[in-house]
Amino acid sequence: MNPYSPDPLPPENIDYGALVGLVGRANAALARYDGLLQGIVNPGLLLSPLTTQEAVLSSRIEGTQATLDEVLEHEAGQPMPPEKAQDIREIANYRAALIRASEELQHRPLSLSLVKQMHSLLMDSVRGADKEPGRL
Repeated sequence: MNPYSPDPLPPENIDYGALVGLVGRANAALARYDGLLQGIVNPGLLLSPLTTQEAVLSSRIEGTQATLDEVLEHEAGQPMPPEKAQDIREIANYRAALIRASEELQHRPLSLSLVKQMHSLLMDSVRGADKEPGRL
């Protein structure tokens, strides 16, 4: 199997004129979302399901099979199906690392130390935990 080789950047022959309208709509949607977040006392309540969904989808790259519903049920205190327990733990770790990194980046720059801390969180009590979590 050969490694993935992306096309060179920047791509050639882009019709920027066709994208202007899309950029404007995307910018307007982001402005509405930002306004919504400003009006919420605890924006984490709105972001939490999105963070969980990101964790589920990104963890699939590693082969996890748990669904968003299964993860949310686990977070609500429901018992995990035994065959999904490992996958749900990996997703929970991913989500915890994502939230922690976001918090840390509010008051410190991205650094090797932070990457190692997040790696340690990701690998806590899951497949690969014996592979030196927090070390590169």
